[in-house]
Amino acid sequence: MDYLLKTEPASYSFSDLKRDGETIWDGVTNPAAVKHLREMRPKERLVIYHTGEERSVVGTATVVTVDARNPKVPVVRIRVGKAVSPTTLAEVKEERRFRDSPLVRQGRLSIVPLTEEQYEWLTNR
Repeated sequence: MDYLLKTEPASYSFSDLKRDGETIWDGVTNPAAVKHLREMRPKERLVIYHTGEERSVVGTATVVTVDARNPKVPVVRIRVGKAVSPTTLAEVKEERRFRDSPLVRQGRLSIVPLTEEQYEWLTNR
């Protein structure tokens, strides 16, 4: 499974992840998003999405480790990937392959599962 992780760039941006190389993805409280964190596995692919004024996909990352011993607060370490050509939320909403995606249907969800086709479209534009 691939996932899209939303972040407010003023709090922690893709540039911050590039600087750090790796980070723990935390601060997630929505039960559906926490469930997605628990389900992550090492080496899964991630897309980083900036919320707020930007509202666009900006980069990639991969899951390094997942510690789900505490199911309410799983600890997921991610590693930076590469910057990608920004894809705006408006562009995503126009794309048929996202018609049923939680990214479009549940706008407040901070972690969204992606199909392989969605991941490839977001990262290879």
